[in-house]
Amino acid sequence: MSKVSWKAGTFLYPIPAVMVSCGTMKKSNIITIAWTGIINTNPAMVYISVRPTRHSYKLIKEQGEFVINLTTKKLVRATDWCGVKSGAKVDKFKEMKLHKEKAKFVKCPMIEESPVSIECKVKEIKELGSHTMFIAEVLAINSDKKYIDENGAFDISKCDLISYANGGYYSMGKKLGKFGFSVRKNKK
Repeated sequence: MSKVSWKAGTFLYPIPAVMVSCGTMKKSNIITIAWTGIINTNPAMVYISVRPTRHSYKLIKEQGEFVINLTTKKLVRATDWCGVKSGAKVDKFKEMKLHKEKAKFVKCPMIEESPVSIECKVKEIKELGSHTMFIAEVLAINSDKKYIDENGAFDISKCDLISYANGGYYSMGKKLGKFGFSVRKNKK
């Protein structure tokens, strides 16, 4: 096998494409983020990285909270649109016909159309250069009931989540295995 080398850059793909809602129920915004992830289990913590030039940056920094809304194949146009338009100039909820849903622990609205909305409280802010990382504790995870299976677990296969890779949006494929499947003994 032969590999081609490029200069250092961001090429850890695929990554989630999410819509982050911020602000308040009355004055809110949505920013599309692909630089997000899990950073701790106990307490549950996540991060988002935002350019300081973005309208949402100030809202998140001042309020200290946000909601990560997972996106789906049906939401791909809204996901992209909310990433290229500025909330300083347009009402993204109105323009994309998205509905605000009241969160339980933060003042930011959740996006009703999202299968999962994660309420987050900022614990630390790291200025890194082109982006600022907001490290946050997860206060609540809200899932649409239609994505919960008969055992009360979230069924990811029902919601058509999307990811982002190298400038494009992709739908997720089928499940290939479950954590630990490679070392389990076959049961007959």
